[in-house]
Amino acid sequence: MTEAGLAVFDLDGTITRRDTFIPYIRGWLARHSRPMPPGMLAAALRFVVAGRDRGRLKSDLIRAGMGGATREAVREWTAEFVTGLGADELCPGALAAIARHRSAGDRLVLLSASVDLYVPAIGERFGFAESICTGVAWQGDALDGALTTANRRGEEKLRCIEDLRRRFPGASVAAYGNSGSDLPHLAVVERPLLVNGGAGARRAAAKMRIPAVDWRNKSG
Repeated sequence: MTEAGLAVFDLDGTITRRDTFIPYIRGWLARHSRPMPPGMLAAALRFVVAGRDRGRLKSDLIRAGMGGATREAVREWTAEFVTGLGADELCPGALAAIARHRSAGDRLVLLSASVDLYVPAIGERFGFAESICTGVAWQGDALDGALTTANRRGEEKLRCIEDLRRRFPGASVAAYGNSGSDLPHLAVVERPLLVNGGAGARRAAAKMRIPAVDWRNKSG
């Protein structure tokens, strides 16, 4: 019998077909009948001209679009958003892989650069044991929007994998990601798989001998 291991899944583009962060904020604005705040456009422009800091962009967009929101209001929107993720948003192959790992007794870990306003709720929906994602600050009951962790992307995901290995010594690790920024941590696990990758990511993965598959229209 195969010993249980760790199964580490990226979220955006791996379990879901596309990004979740921008739809989450846009949905919040629509739910509250608010137009897109000028601060969101300013944040996007700052990202382009001031170094393409993805962590700062997340923080700026949250502050512009949701800053000051109460915990209860955010909880309510998060529940609606997560429940609303249906077949059009989810990859059949990802759901099948999650089910296989769960049946094998593996520990399911959701590792995402998206934020803890909603990633843990997605993890709970799909039976993940834990979610590791980008943290967002609150000031009492009001959403602040500053980041409380590093942006969980690229080399930061590699650091998270190293931390998991310390916490679960000897466990075999399977990891799934969809982009070139996921290759650093895919490269160090026993069972890596690039999922739904673009042409550039697939070429880079092939050079690293990381297999690739498309989960968007297949059951794994």
